[in-house]
Amino acid sequence: MELLDWTHTRKYNIKAHFSKFPHSVVVFRPIKDYYFVYQVNWSDKDPVVLREDLEEMELLLNRELNLEDGYLQRKSRCEKKC
Repeated sequence: MELLDWTHTRKYNIKAHFSKFPHSVVVFRPIKDYYFVYQVNWSDKDPVVLREDLEEMELLLNRELNLEDGYLQRKSRCEKKC
């Protein structure tokens, strides 16, 4: 999957499109030092979005914004893997 494009919205949110889901809009919100998926405006033209897809989207966007370190060090990830 690739991040196709993204743009800032009001209140610091980001809207993004991904290659695997080109007809769906993914809305991200900031939390601490990274962005997370807040909402997916899913299109029935796209495949169903799985949890693994959401995590990959978060990683791709945070990497694009140079926030990957904050994303990888988040508390919920550490509880699962540390």
